[in-house]
Amino acid sequence: MTAPAPTPRDAASEAQIRAASPTRSTWLSANAGSGKTRVLTDRVARLLLAGTEPQKVLCLTYTKAAATEMQNRLLGRLGGWAMLPDAQLRTELSKLGEEGPILPERLAEARRLFAKAIEAPGGLKIQTIHSFCAALLRRFPLEAGVPHGFSEMDERAAQRMRQDILEDIASGEDRAALDHLAMIGALEDLTPLLQAMVHNRTGFGMGLCFDDMLAQFDLPPGYDEATLLADVFDTHDLKMLADLVTVLKTSGPTDQKAAAKLATLSGADLSSLSVLEDVLLTGARTAQPFSGKSGSFPTKDARLACANLMDDLNELIDRVEIARPKRCALQAARRMEALHRFADVFLPRLAAEKAARGWLDFDDLIDRAGRLLSDSALAQWVLFRLDGGIDHILVDEAQDTSPGQWAVIERLADEFTAGEGARDESRTIFIVGDRKQSIYSFQGADLAKFEAMQSHFAQKFDAIDRPLQKAELKHSFRSSHAVLGLTDRTFDRGEAAQGLGGVPEHISFFDAMPGRVDLWPTIEASEKSPAGNWEDPIDLIEETHHTVILAKTIAQEIRAMIDAGVQLPDATGANARPLHEGDFLILVQRRSDLFAEIIRSCKAAGLAIAGADRLKLGAELAVKDIGAVLRFLATPEDDLALAEALKSPFFGWTEQQLYTLAQPRPGYLWEALRNAPEHGPTIRVLQDLLGQADFLRPHDLIERLLTRHQGREKLIARLGIEAEDGIDELISQALAFERSDVPSLTGFLVWLATDDVQVKRQLDSGGRAIRVMTVHGSKGLEAPVVILPDTAKPSQKPHTPKIQRIGDDEIAAWDTVKDERPDILKHAADFTTQRQEEEKMRLLYVAMTRAERWLIVAAAGDVGTGPESWYGLVADGLHAAGAKEDHGQSPELRAQGPIRRLSHGAWPKNGPMAETRVISRAALPDWTQTPAKRPAKPAKPITPSDLGGAKALPGEGLGLDEDAAKRRGRHIHLLLEHLPNWPRDQWDAWASEMLLAGDDAAEPADLPALMAEAVRVLEAPEMQPFLGPETLAEVEVTAPLADFDGAQMHGIIDRLLITDSHVKVLDYKSNAIVPRQAAQIPLGLLRQLAAYRAALKEIHPDKQIDCGILWTATATITWADSAQLDDALRTDPVS
Repeated sequence: MTAPAPTPRDAASEAQIRAASPTRSTWLSANAGSGKTRVLTDRVARLLLAGTEPQKVLCLTYTKAAATEMQNRLLGRLGGWAMLPDAQLRTELSKLGEEGPILPERLAEARRLFAKAIEAPGGLKIQTIHSFCAALLRRFPLEAGVPHGFSEMDERAAQRMRQDILEDIASGEDRAALDHLAMIGALEDLTPLLQAMVHNRTGFGMGLCFDDMLAQFDLPPGYDEATLLADVFDTHDLKMLADLVTVLKTSGPTDQKAAAKLATLSGADLSSLSVLEDVLLTGARTAQPFSGKSGSFPTKDARLACANLMDDLNELIDRVEIARPKRCALQAARRMEALHRFADVFLPRLAAEKAARGWLDFDDLIDRAGRLLSDSALAQWVLFRLDGGIDHILVDEAQDTSPGQWAVIERLADEFTAGEGARDESRTIFIVGDRKQSIYSFQGADLAKFEAMQSHFAQKFDAIDRPLQKAELKHSFRSSHAVLGLTDRTFDRGEAAQGLGGVPEHISFFDAMPGRVDLWPTIEASEKSPAGNWEDPIDLIEETHHTVILAKTIAQEIRAMIDAGVQLPDATGANARPLHEGDFLILVQRRSDLFAEIIRSCKAAGLAIAGADRLKLGAELAVKDIGAVLRFLATPEDDLALAEALKSPFFGWTEQQLYTLAQPRPGYLWEALRNAPEHGPTIRVLQDLLGQADFLRPHDLIERLLTRHQGREKLIARLGIEAEDGIDELISQALAFERSDVPSLTGFLVWLATDDVQVKRQLDSGGRAIRVMTVHGSKGLEAPVVILPDTAKPSQKPHTPKIQRIGDDEIAAWDTVKDERPDILKHAADFTTQRQEEEKMRLLYVAMTRAERWLIVAAAGDVGTGPESWYGLVADGLHAAGAKEDHGQSPELRAQGPIRRLSHGAWPKNGPMAETRVISRAALPDWTQTPAKRPAKPAKPITPSDLGGAKALPGEGLGLDEDAAKRRGRHIHLLLEHLPNWPRDQWDAWASEMLLAGDDAAEPADLPALMAEAVRVLEAPEMQPFLGPETLAEVEVTAPLADFDGAQMHGIIDRLLITDSHVKVLDYKSNAIVPRQAAQIPLGLLRQLAAYRAALKEIHPDKQIDCGILWTATATITWADSAQLDDALRTDPVS
């Protein structure tokens, strides 16, 4: 019988067939949407068809979802072959790449493959590399040196373990290492540093001495602070500088500022060197940062006045300039020493604790598997015992593989090109990846290693005359020509092309498929609104904020598209259907305010939305409701917990019901409830749960609430089906808690409150709801319409890792602030920043190529120009592609102006909207469809500083600008607030920690002057009564002011002393010009004191209120009399 002629193949199919050839090792570069999963599945099917045993094929994927998808596709195909008639099966095998006549014996073999795959020992090996390594270690625990029956620890367990070990160190004999680390780094929270330390564990434990660390920063052995200072200071320098200060004090304002700083020099020490750097070197933002001011300092007149000092001064300037890099290097070495000293204590304890519990983290899995396969005495035997060996390795998403994972793959493939394995031509490796889609550097992905491994395998296979096939898939089966054309134009130049590794080239397989790319007008950044009411939530966003406006515009535009019956064409352009919510995928760069506002706006517009792709367990309303019940069961006297539980969907009480019960009660709320027989059903449920609370585990108690008392049903009825995810995760967390701790209810509540648990939700791509997620979370997904709203300039600077790897040995070094980095740290940080910028370009590429037919790009805020933002890049690409003006569908978008649109093909005209199947049994009332109006915001409270009037005497502010003066005042206030809490000998250390860290950090050179002024105040005799244990600091006070029509005043009193008969108020002021008597106190300050007095009168009507100002400049107190304060409130302020 003559076989029918095969159907001619197109170029895209031919490329896939060549790549899937089972006889050649291949490195495949696959564009987004080019069908790489199809190629992987085809290759495995062809390997099996060629006679390979299923257990000899290992396919490594990046995610469990990808492994499941690939296995389902493969088994679906093999199962389909088993049922197809001969003619159809021949056609399928021909499409797969089978050449020549397909005989009946071949058909029979194809039909047997499904059973063969199902019955293979251990099943098909399609799994993530972590799953493979875990299985390998479980099979060979003794050889690998891991605990038998180990458990894989998640990030939550790892974080808890790190914190427990940190607490043990803090209270143990190794505390000195922790104190040294905290002192050197001025740290408030060690959690990020601990996480970075564990992630970079291979950079520690090298047995380095301090001289080795000095060498990393190009410093000689034995170099220390004394050597540094000896290189800078001559014996006569301090005398010369003192003479210089005398001259500068009589010169202009610039010289006077310098004189004030130089006057704080205390000797030849590091603090003095810091002052000299500040005065004698240029700043970080100048054309030549940190260069000496020889010839320009001091000013010309001052130079003439101290000509006899200039030679010595210029020599000192040169020495300071030369010494600064050495000082930065020495401090970096000290930080490195502190980090390694602590790591030498922390990391061994962490390893011992994991071993004691039988736990391995994800990095351990890769590391231990790599060591096992690298052991020449064991590797061959281990590989043979893996079901007789592995003959074929397939790696998916290779661009996101970490160096440690590559080491495992390399060890597995070594046998293919060495010894007997090299002579077996049937053994192959197949690696598929796309450099343009590498976006997981934070999980260890390394593009340099990716490219190095391509060269490695090419050389290995060339050496045995079996060249590595390098193939490329350019056709996209996903995106329209419009989307792909814009993508090519967007990344065809400059930084964008560099991020992708070159200019991309895409070909749309469905050339006739209509497509659109829209660029919406930017929504200008709204002006920062004044501070709201102190009772408002801290995360409240104004309705006029640009992110809120953009979110509402997106929701209304989607609503308008659906209501207008906008059609979605198919791949041929011949047919179309109406758009529905499930066609939309909204991608953001991070889960910011915009992310939450989009979800809120879509819900308010009545759109079906799948919710967030990740949820914080503690923030879920269903979890909060369950938690309220559990807190009440743990402590029945907790009135707040019971009130929250009664208002929850479990009981559904109204505000009035709760008020009626709670308002007149003499004791606890639970006691009042038990004595209210009209609430019998509520009482019976709570009594049942209370009766079981001491006997049931937390999981069983939660299940009793959810099942026996219909709690799950009530929560879903009130909160929607999305509440299921939070409920199920809470139950999982309860089970996890019971596996590791004593299962008490109180313990579970504490355990749950200590961590911010996040849940990753799987959003169904086949549903009819809008999906909103990050670009990282969308990898592997697609949608007919993709909206990118988060394309403005990032408001946050790129994150720089706390630990950098330096030198050929990649030693761990503790990073420091940008301007203090030695060259080696600067180069490491710059390289990291460059990688992040390049990855940001690849992230945009991934986002754009999720779109099938329609890509929409929008932005709110500052978009900058060109490559400064995603919006600018896309705008440039659209301009180059010839986009034209058009308009949006909704009035909200049209009001913002015309859009720019790039089109391909004939988009169908609007038709009837998509039919919606009604699943509710009864119509809901109209009010349920009307979004509730936001309650009116209460009037903004008055702060004492808002009361007007001058705050300083004439002549104030001639030395510092207003911002600098305010910052100086804040720093002094901070010292006066906190230093009294610590022993006197620790003040210097704590002052450095407080003032030199954070966004409002002081300049190191200013620290001595700030400290001197604060110490002078704290040691002043007049101040001592206000430093006793009975005094209060930073006291918040709120009360109505009768002189301002009862408006609420909210302020903070610096120091408050309350006795049996008096209340004494002390307010700190850092004014440079201090009044000589109370009558000279500026009106604005008097009005502040009067407001404090009025508020305290409401609280202490029977006591005398005395108000005074402590002037930090003179360490003296001026008391205002009552008549002054009364007059101040009645006097109209004059600004």
